[in-house]
Amino acid sequence: MFKDITFGQYIDSNSVLHRLDPRTKSLLLIVNIVVLFLAKNFYSLAFSVLFLLFLIILSKVPLSMYLKNIKAIWIIIAFTAILNLFLSNQNSEVLVSFWKITITYAGLSRAVFLTVRIIVLILISSILTYTTTPNDLTDAIESLLKPLKFIGLKNAVHTVALMMTIALRFIPTLVDETNKIINAQKARGADFENGKFYEKIKALVPILVPLLISSIRRAYDLAEAMECRCYNNGIGRVKMKQLKYRYNDLIALVINIVFICGVIALNILLKQVNI
Repeated sequence: MFKDITFGQYIDSNSVLHRLDPRTKSLLLIVNIVVLFLAKNFYSLAFSVLFLLFLIILSKVPLSMYLKNIKAIWIIIAFTAILNLFLSNQNSEVLVSFWKITITYAGLSRAVFLTVRIIVLILISSILTYTTTPNDLTDAIESLLKPLKFIGLKNAVHTVALMMTIALRFIPTLVDETNKIINAQKARGADFENGKFYEKIKALVPILVPLLISSIRRAYDLAEAMECRCYNNGIGRVKMKQLKYRYNDLIALVINIVFICGVIALNILLKQVNI
């Protein structure tokens, strides 16, 4: 499962999305997430899915990379779907009823709707990390948080941006380290697939302890490297690459405005599904 996690990786490509300003992509990600939760019926949700597919094609990132992210969290998605399938409006039309379990039309609709919404949310977030380098993402976050400097949080802006970027940057590293530990434990005869649930949880201890120690070592090495390079919380720091808005960013903004208007229009004009 851990080898399927690709969130946080940067995939080098010469696509339109790669060439966009990272500030534009960060802002549009936030806007698209908000719009995704504004989708109130299957028509507007389907429109969001089509827009997501459009972005995936523009990114020129292999579809298998996106599917790996879904595969890595399929348990969470399945649990959410099952939970909403049974915890629904019991006054709705009954589709299946056996023993004490009743599945209604409203429950099925809600389960499908929320499952698709979670998948779109994950994939649209993955697009940002796939098409933006960690350095660009740091600069974008720091630039977007600049207004906080006027309320006495000047030093905190760079620190927060750096922390978020380091967290994203080390997700693939920790995943690779976890896979190495699992393979090493399997070579020693550890069994992570068979047994009861509590036995599988207990089997994770030989993975978590070495992973924690390795993470602490990496954090110490990173802090030492930053100290050797005279890191001073970004004070007096200049950037080799200056961020500049271009014509492509304006086009991306217009396309997203059309997307937002489309979702709102579908919510208003079409009959809403009761979920």
